[in-house]
Amino acid sequence: METLKIEKSKVKKLFKEAPEYFKEVLRDTFGKELFSEKITDRIKSFEDACVELKTTEESVIKNYDTVDEVAYRKLKLIAKALNEGWEPDWSNSSEYKWWPYFVWSSGSGFDFSLSYYHCDFANATVGSRLCFKTKELAQYAGIQFIELYRDFLTIK
Repeated sequence: METLKIEKSKVKKLFKEAPEYFKEVLRDTFGKELFSEKITDRIKSFEDACVELKTTEESVIKNYDTVDEVAYRKLKLIAKALNEGWEPDWSNSSEYKWWPYFVWSSGSGFDFSLSYYHCDFANATVGSRLCFKTKELAQYAGIQFIELYRDFLTIK
């Protein structure tokens, strides 16, 4: 049997336009998660975020970027994808803006601790492009992408 290769973005487009009987074939072939409407099912990696936002790694990462810069660029794109178009309104002190919070522990190193929000004043603990619209998204990002956060926030 010959194997065919197809890009995720093309499969997702095909799925949107397919009749229901063919959608079932696509789900069986590629897995339900690929076609899920839930953003946390669709974004499991930086590559997934690139597909979601119709961009490429080459357009985001520069060959001269340091490890922390690469991590920051990737995290910005991931946050943009997970937020699905939501952008924080920094003039609205009633709008919660969530971000993952990390601790350095001597036993296990760098760990996700909790998600946090602030709504009454600017705080420079995290870049504004790395905040999330919900606590659940902040927690998901902090756990799912902990290695990128480690590269961004710590010195190697």
